[in-house]
Amino acid sequence: MSVEVQKHSVHTLLFRSLKRTHDMFVSDHAKPVSLDEESHKIKMAAKLRAEYGPVLHMPVLKEVRGKPLNSSDPLDNLGYPAIGVALTADTGLQKIPSEAGVQSMALALPPSQTRQDVARTAASVADIHRHAGSAERSQPPQHSMALMESGGMKNTALIPRKAPTMPKPQWHPPWKLYRVISGHLGWVRSIAVEPGNQWFVTGSADRTIKIWDLASGKLKLSLTGHISTVRGVAVSSRSPYLFSCGEDKQVKCWDLEYNKVIRHYHGHLSAVYDLDLHPTIDVLVTCSRDATARVWDIRTKANVHTLTGHTNTVATVKCQSAEPQIITGSHDTTIRLWDLIAGKTRATLTNHKKSVRAVVLHPRQYTFASGSPDNIKQWKFPDGNFIQNLSGHNAIINTLAVNSDGVLVSGADNGTIHMWDWRTGYNFQRIHAAVQPGSLDSESGIFSCVFDHSESRLITAEADKTIKVYREDDTATEESHPVNWKPEIIKRKRF
Repeated sequence: MSVEVQKHSVHTLLFRSLKRTHDMFVSDHAKPVSLDEESHKIKMAAKLRAEYGPVLHMPVLKEVRGKPLNSSDPLDNLGYPAIGVALTADTGLQKIPSEAGVQSMALALPPSQTRQDVARTAASVADIHRHAGSAERSQPPQHSMALMESGGMKNTALIPRKAPTMPKPQWHPPWKLYRVISGHLGWVRSIAVEPGNQWFVTGSADRTIKIWDLASGKLKLSLTGHISTVRGVAVSSRSPYLFSCGEDKQVKCWDLEYNKVIRHYHGHLSAVYDLDLHPTIDVLVTCSRDATARVWDIRTKANVHTLTGHTNTVATVKCQSAEPQIITGSHDTTIRLWDLIAGKTRATLTNHKKSVRAVVLHPRQYTFASGSPDNIKQWKFPDGNFIQNLSGHNAIINTLAVNSDGVLVSGADNGTIHMWDWRTGYNFQRIHAAVQPGSLDSESGIFSCVFDHSESRLITAEADKTIKVYREDDTATEESHPVNWKPEIIKRKRF
């Protein structure tokens, strides 16, 4: 007679096995591994030798000088050179320096060396005894000692150094909407303000470029010629030219004295998404869906360089006079810093996990920011060293703008605008302006934003076919709009 074995799911069997394992080993759970004295001694001797080799030979206190030296160091016979500091002829040797020895050394050294050498060693001599063999500490010792020199004398005072604190954000007045300009018949995709700050230009999905008076918001001129969406516009500060690019693969140069196209720059194999002018030389840089950026000589229309390396659409490009002169952001999630002379990549920044659609250069600092749906990141030139993350704008960020007061603006596909303090990354304002009457709520989206040259107005290009102008609220004070800021103990860095 066969007994039928009950069948269980794999999940149940695994769970039972886990439970048996747990019951078997639960008594030993979280017990530390027994310490082997011999290996611990060798480990500590090696650690001392590696970290404190240059300062193991220290002056000894008078009462210790007569005693024989302790030579129990198992690494003594390895023949390492002694890299000590010979202070006086009768200086004794001591293998592991005491704190008193450190202080006597501090008094014997000349002032400049005192400051450098002892500040480096004084704090950590006590620490290595106290924390010997413990796990690595994520934070420095609370009261690390700093040596202060007073009045040019050799008197040194050991004072506890202050723990690092997070800087408090600077107060910025909030921004408010004060003008809505309508006139385009399609999404407004790009904006540029002319160098004289009298007017600004917009490019739109209705295939036109419109020039608006900045003070009154009235339409001055419409330029037609593109046969698809105008994705980028730029006004030259060196000549009376306006440059535009679009999804029709065309890059055009308009003469604003005649309001006519005078040059075409042919070469891109797909839609051209952005363009920028070099501030000091007559060079134009465009970027495209064909995964390249191209450098053009404005006058001769020659394609000076084709910057290849990105593996997907290059969405944004910026130029500056200092190295690296060209910065591109792409849908392949990378940012590239380019050497303009060689036409090659200087550095590739791969920290972003999603498409980089916006890059902005700080007007005064040698830094820049990049925007992506995962984070806004700040970087340091020239090598692209990471500074910090600005987290919280959880949307597709299409555009970034920054002014010299340190206000960073990010505009997203869902119509939200976030205002940040550049230095600390504090998000001090969030705006979601209503769409134009007659538009759907889904048509709220920010495609481009820019500060005018006085930096008192922020102009945004939106998906509801309008241009919105913001300015600082004059009535706001630090009391009416306080900085709601709480310092984090450790700022978490998410790359």
